[in-house]
This record gives sequence, C-alpha cells and structure tokens, in this order.
Amino acid sequence: MIVLAKIITALVAFIHVYILWIEMFAWTTTGRKVFKNFPKDLFIPTKQMAANQGLYNGFLAAGLIWSLLISDGNWSCNVALFFLGCVTVAGMYGAVSVSKKIFIVQSVPALAGIILWLIVKFA
Repeated sequence: MIVLAKIITALVAFIHVYILWIEMFAWTTTGRKVFKNFPKDLFIPTKQMAANQGLYNGFLAAGLIWSLLISDGNWSCNVALFFLGCVTVAGMYGAVSVSKKIFIVQSVPALAGIILWLIVKFA
C-alpha cells in the first residue's frame, strides 16, 4: 500500500510541476490551450500574476517530492499528508472560485493520496 501511496503522491507532484511550467513559462502559449475559459485578451496582462501562482504550485510540488525523499516512514507520511492537504484545499478553493474541473484535476488525486497514506499510517 505504501508503494501506491508514493505513486499517487508523485503523480500529484508531477501535476503541480506541470502547472508550474504552464503558469511560469508557457502562460501565453500552452496556458491559452489549457485555460480555455480565461479571456484571451488577458493572458499577456496577467503573465506576471500567473508566474506568481506557478511559483506556489512549485512549492506544493517541492513539498510532495520532499515527502518522498524522507527515509523515516512516519515523518514521510506526515509531510505527504500536510502537502496533499494543502493541494486538496487549493483545489477546493479553485473549484468554488474558478472551475469545478480544478477539483477533479487537483483535489481528487490528492484526496486519494491522503486516503492511501492514512491506510498506511493506521493499518
């Protein structure tokens, strides 16, 4: 079960590295394709704001990757739970404020990771 928990955690980290890349480096190109409901005329004026958001997604990814590199199983689990919880809350806020799709893309995988880590922790 721990292997599956780590795979899901790595997947969530990868998603956030991808979001970082889009928001920091490809906002006016790939960002237009991914965020189809965002007004096309606002991509250039919001480039710096998107880069800032991308940086925060990078911090989430860094925390998740860090959790996978910690050798102490209990500490690794706690760090993963914290960052997966942060991702879940961010996805929930995004779903309420921007698009329900954000909940599916961010919160659902993070919640799956939380469930798996809790099973590992308490089984």
